[in-house]
Amino acid sequence: MRWPPWSSTASENEKGRANWTDTLHATDWSHYTDPRTVIPTVVLTTTCLLTARFYRSYLRRIPQAVSIKPTFWRKRSLFGTVTSVGDGDNFRLFHTPGGRLAGWGWLPWRRVPRKREDLKDNTVRYHIDLYIFDLILNTMQIHIRLAGVDAPELAHFGRPPQPYSQEAIDWLTSYILHRRLRAYVYKRDQYDRAVATVYVRRWLLRRDVGLQMLRRGLATVYEAKSGAEFGHLEDKYRKAESWAKLKRKGMWGGKKKDYESPRDYKSRMALAEGEQKHHQ
Repeated sequence: MRWPPWSSTASENEKGRANWTDTLHATDWSHYTDPRTVIPTVVLTTTCLLTARFYRSYLRRIPQAVSIKPTFWRKRSLFGTVTSVGDGDNFRLFHTPGGRLAGWGWLPWRRVPRKREDLKDNTVRYHIDLYIFDLILNTMQIHIRLAGVDAPELAHFGRPPQPYSQEAIDWLTSYILHRRLRAYVYKRDQYDRAVATVYVRRWLLRRDVGLQMLRRGLATVYEAKSGAEFGHLEDKYRKAESWAKLKRKGMWGGKKKDYESPRDYKSRMALAEGEQKHHQ
């Protein structure tokens, strides 16, 4: 042991000690590379990202047809409750992703609105350059058009109703209104409706709504020069229509000369209205 204590050995020991100020501002990187820190961080981050992705893909409610992403068409389906029926071949659906497993129908904050004022349209105002546009959006419901079928036309815009139009909408209302169903969506039409094949459970069996209408003679197979959508069910639908004709169901029960398809009716009405405007 050297004496006195301020000899050279003590001075060297003092030099070897870390300065307290330097230690305060130093970063201990070993803490961040410790597996006990890294592994829980990676697991938690991955779980959060996967949960967020799962929610966006499967549990986020779609409010309207224009909100459906292009990657959704023909690959996914919509599950929800029918809130209203507007015609013999279209209705409005309140999307309830996940169904009862996700709390719809029994959790207080996940109930399907029944009152019209709770499902009313909202006005969204857009500002583009110097112009202002008001766009009416139905923010609560998806407008669904049954794929592959065409029901008789109700009275619209001063046009007279077709035979069996009231029977068609009455049957559709009693069959699906306020019921949960699944819609396999194909595309969005010119009226911003989601064209879809729709299934509803009746007596524990899954029923194709469009097919049931054809079998009862309350709709025809949709005829169009282009753009008709059937999914993979066109042959099945045509066979159902042929069977209804053979059995004289619904609209097929009258005289053949008195029959007019919904498409022919719309074409005739459009032609008559065009001629009327031309003579005015």
